[in-house]
Amino acid sequence: MPDLPQLDRNTLPIRVCVGIMLINRDGLVWVGRRRPKWAAPHHGDIWQMPQGGIEKFEPPRIAALRELREETGVTNVEVVGEHPQWLSYELPEGLLGIALKGRYRGQRQKWFAMRFLGDDSEIDISPKEGTKAEFDTWKWAPLQDVPELIVPFKRALYQRLTGDFAHLAQPVTEESPI
Repeated sequence: MPDLPQLDRNTLPIRVCVGIMLINRDGLVWVGRRRPKWAAPHHGDIWQMPQGGIEKFEPPRIAALRELREETGVTNVEVVGEHPQWLSYELPEGLLGIALKGRYRGQRQKWFAMRFLGDDSEIDISPKEGTKAEFDTWKWAPLQDVPELIVPFKRALYQRLTGDFAHLAQPVTEESPI
């Protein structure tokens, strides 16, 4: 079998997408577990917050609400924050041509913080008609634990994001606004 050609990082584009930090009334953050084929045995379980691509001419905020609905079934939210910058990560060499369907070298993401106003029964990660499920399970996690759940090549982005959104991931009390 001939050797496969080496991918040149510079020939693969960066995928433009959105990410969502979904925060419940207890100040916990929603994470879902993905099991992409490329993960095992190198990375084990992969947890992440909802994220996805922006469609042509779609505003990022609308994309974030759509992706959240598609991946989690959640629609009962309030947008409480938007990161002022686009945050990026690049795949490590060993995942080029494999992760992100082999078509991208990384992602440039606009992140939104959203307060979940519903209850857990609203969350539905089962596959929808014509799509596959993004996650096989999910949980609420303390904000400070989220970066350690993430694959190492995304960890710096998640550390930045959790630090910048920490003031939003507080429990809601009767005295505090949602």
